[in-house]
Amino acid sequence: MRVGVLSDTHNRLPSAVLTLFEGVDHILHAGDVGSNDILTALEAVAPLTAVWGNTDGFGIRHRLPEVARCDLAGKRVVVVHGHRYGTPTAMLLRDDHPDADLVVYGHTHRAAAEWIGGSLILNPGSAGAPRDGNDASVAIVRIEDGQMDVEWFSLSRKQRTD
Repeated sequence: MRVGVLSDTHNRLPSAVLTLFEGVDHILHAGDVGSNDILTALEAVAPLTAVWGNTDGFGIRHRLPEVARCDLAGKRVVVVHGHRYGTPTAMLLRDDHPDADLVVYGHTHRAAAEWIGGSLILNPGSAGAPRDGNDASVAIVRIEDGQMDVEWFSLSRKQRTD
């Protein structure tokens, strides 16, 4: 199973994301979506599990939960934005979701992945509003034979402005 993972689009969805996510089995969006149009575009590619983030307006908050849970290829997945933690860390997220195999979060706009006690805590970075000189980024998680691995994708400056 291939799972596209993104966060912090802030109403900007580079066309490269849709191309990279072609053929994924599921998409996870960790909040600060921006508009329903982004959700619609992602849903056209694959089933979507998404949450709202601190900058999302009432339209998005009405449509999405603050915390989402799903099972993908036998893995327990939790998706949060991360704003409730101030500055989220892998350990805080693991402590709050000890039964999750995969916790996806955003908010920091910095890509990170950390394994803690058999759980993958993953921030794909920001797909639409990178900060601090970082490139926009997304990830694809592959789940095969009970194992998970992450493939990172950096989006070019040209693609960032789409």
